[in-house]
Amino acid sequence: MDDAHRQLLRQLPKVDELIEHFRQQAIGRQAPRRVLTQVIRQVLEQTRQRLLAWPSAEVPAIFDKVGLWHEIAEQLAKTQRPHLMPLINASGVIIHTNLGRSPLAEAALEQIVNVARHYSNLEYDLAAGQRGSRHSHLEHILRELTGAEAALVVNNNAGAVFLTLNTMARGREVIVSRGQLVEIGGSFRMPDVMRASGAILREVGATNKTHLYDYENAIGPETAMLMKVHTSNFRITGFTKEIGLAELVALGQKYSLPVVEDLGSGCFIDFSRYGLEKEPTVTEALATGVDLVLFSGDKLLGGPQAGLAVGNKIYVDQLKRNPLTRALRPDKLTLAGLEATLRLYRDEPQALAAIPTLRMLTQPAGEVKRRAQSLARRLRRRVAPETQISLVPTVARVGGGSLPQIELPSWALTLVHPGWPAHKLDRALHETTPPVIGRVEHQKLLLDVRTILPEDEATFLTVLAGLLRNSEAIS
Repeated sequence: MDDAHRQLLRQLPKVDELIEHFRQQAIGRQAPRRVLTQVIRQVLEQTRQRLLAWPSAEVPAIFDKVGLWHEIAEQLAKTQRPHLMPLINASGVIIHTNLGRSPLAEAALEQIVNVARHYSNLEYDLAAGQRGSRHSHLEHILRELTGAEAALVVNNNAGAVFLTLNTMARGREVIVSRGQLVEIGGSFRMPDVMRASGAILREVGATNKTHLYDYENAIGPETAMLMKVHTSNFRITGFTKEIGLAELVALGQKYSLPVVEDLGSGCFIDFSRYGLEKEPTVTEALATGVDLVLFSGDKLLGGPQAGLAVGNKIYVDQLKRNPLTRALRPDKLTLAGLEATLRLYRDEPQALAAIPTLRMLTQPAGEVKRRAQSLARRLRRRVAPETQISLVPTVARVGGGSLPQIELPSWALTLVHPGWPAHKLDRALHETTPPVIGRVEHQKLLLDVRTILPEDEATFLTVLAGLLRNSEAIS
């Protein structure tokens, strides 16, 4: 280290001096002293390392204290922000697993806050004046909506599948078509779930074709269950054959075997009435006489993360008695949000209007275009002319392993600025508050309007305008 570096390092403020400086500012008073001290020490050490790395000829005579203050303030702000935060989804994927899947309806949010703010009758029977069960709160509404004899809610659909297999088939065989051994998110595969549950997989048929006789020939003394897994996240087309649920139910009744269908996404609305691909509803599945139907709460249903098991009371009661049910049980906030979401389904038009996922799925392309045109006009008034803002037709996706073949016509804003590559603009939007998630196609940044919530539009414009006005932020 030469004299120039030593002279500059001597000018670095002491930790106590910086603490005193920031204690006189709001950002410093809001942070716990321990956090403030830790940030100051980290930034000082990083500053020392940078100064030592400078060539001797470039070392300034006077240290920039203001720059140090800004860096500490920026780091302090980052430590005060929650790690899990809301963002704006302009990706064009509606049920985006990485972005939290389905946003909740306003009624669900209100009920969650109301229950969270107070004590509740989570496990208290008000009529009897004694301990009750958390599993009773949603059973009535699920029975009403689906026609099932009984229902159980656990923490997610993988949990519902695991619990069902462990309860009804531990140590025994479950017959499943080879073409239905799906892989779900996070590289979890149905055979792995079955092994972990203690059930023994008996796969039948070929990848593209499974016949009823394949199931029947596999039935033996160790058979505990026939299972159908709805391939909600992919489709096999061409030279194929799949056994319908009603046929499988008839086979199960012939041999006195329970039949379970894992619907995956699960839905209560016939989307084909709104121009979308036909997806089997929970009610339609139960009408076949299947013993249990398992499905998710946070995909096509549009509620919080949950796994739902509905159907024959004998088997639902068995699930409830399994000790694993306690480990998989949902908390009061999930139950509150799910109940409020389910109540909306008592009136289908109300559900379509109030549940964001359903609204985005069924919104006409013309309405999306009008929203996009409005956003583009408002944004152009707030940014410099060199930023080119235009509209392009695009395709949105359902996501979340649901309706994989559907391409929803949509409209996106594209942003082009001289010298700002699309990938840099995309990355810069990840750093805004709130972050904005778009997608880059053909070296253009696309911001799909179908997945931007109407209540986020004003914030969306403010974030974009602020970023586009500051070229240094992404140059």
